Amino acid sequence: MSDQVTKPLPHTHHKNAGILAANIPDIDTIRTVAEAMKQLGDPSRLRIFWFLCHCEECVINIASATDMSSPAVSHHLGLLKRAGLIVSQRNGKEMYYRAADTEIVEKLHHTIEEVARISCPHTHEPHHHDHDHDHDHE
Repeated sequence: MSDQVTKPLPHTHHKNAGILAANIPDIDTIRTVAEAMKQLGDPSRLRIFWFLCHCEECVINIASATDMSSPAVSHHLGLLKRAGLIVSQRNGKEMYYRAADTEIVEKLHHTIEEVARISCPHTHEPHHHDHDHDHDHE
């Protein structure tokens, strides 16, 4: 016999439905995932997020890389940050942004690349958390 918890359902259309029903994620977990997916539903934010999964950058460089204005990038960064998808760090006068180091961010990053059939670019810099902002070596 199975040790799995089941939730009795009124109908038995699917033999595993009771197990699935007992394991549906709680509303707070789903809300977190829904918010992340909502923010990535915007093509501009999705591009920014993908870019920041590969590097840590300032607003000016993100704007240049994505062909967007700095104010537009700043707006999108604020939404991505509130959703927990990116983090920021100040270095002198400059604020740098990168993808958050969380499981959901990692899974979303890989999902984007699988769905879009794109690969991570091969760069000499680390994937995440490069806190050395001396760009003379580029």
